[in-house]
Amino acid sequence: MNVCVIIFPGSNCDRDIKLALQKTAGFKVTMVWHGDSEVPKCDAIILPGGFSFGDYLRCGAIAARTPIMRCVVEKAKSGVPVLGVCNGFQILCELGLLPGSLMRNSRMLFVCRDVYLKVENTDTPFTGSFEKGDVISIPVAHHDGNFFAMQDTLNRLEGEGLVVLRYSDEAGAITSLANPNGAQRNIAGICSSNGRVVGMMPHPERACEMVLGNTDGKLFFKSLKSALTV
Repeated sequence: MNVCVIIFPGSNCDRDIKLALQKTAGFKVTMVWHGDSEVPKCDAIILPGGFSFGDYLRCGAIAARTPIMRCVVEKAKSGVPVLGVCNGFQILCELGLLPGSLMRNSRMLFVCRDVYLKVENTDTPFTGSFEKGDVISIPVAHHDGNFFAMQDTLNRLEGEGLVVLRYSDEAGAITSLANPNGAQRNIAGICSSNGRVVGMMPHPERACEMVLGNTDGKLFFKSLKSALTV
């Protein structure tokens, strides 16, 4: 099974994602440059974290308009699973593959620390190995992770079960104190209507080895392998 990782100028988690995919689930990984016009045949696509194009204009705005993204959109619409992590989530929103946008953190500060997340949706290729209600710890590292959408969009996300992850405390309570960036309704990750496109601000690739102090991120990649082998 082959996973393509898209690289932009300013990506800084592409190698981390590659190693996580290889070590946790044995995937073959193909790195794809943003200036290419075609994504090779693959089973899934990942947009890694970083600061594509220096976050100029808006985070992910320029990356969403690069040549490779036309093909990413086509593959996503054909059902290929796509995961956007941090800057990748921002890019997915800029593309219109996911609703809403990621705004400046409410305290106007860069946040880099472990957070607790409550798993709300296990019907995606990236969360199928979790149980609904699981509480996990994953690092965040962002300046623009404050998820915003109009109320009707938020209500649709809630009503259709498209919220995948929420910031919580260790016991799973959804509180303002557990919210690191001011995201509406503590939203840390969402998915498309068909569940095949997932965006999340936390970095699962940074929680895949005990040398990093945490392995809660492994299940995102093991979930993908399970989903692709069904």
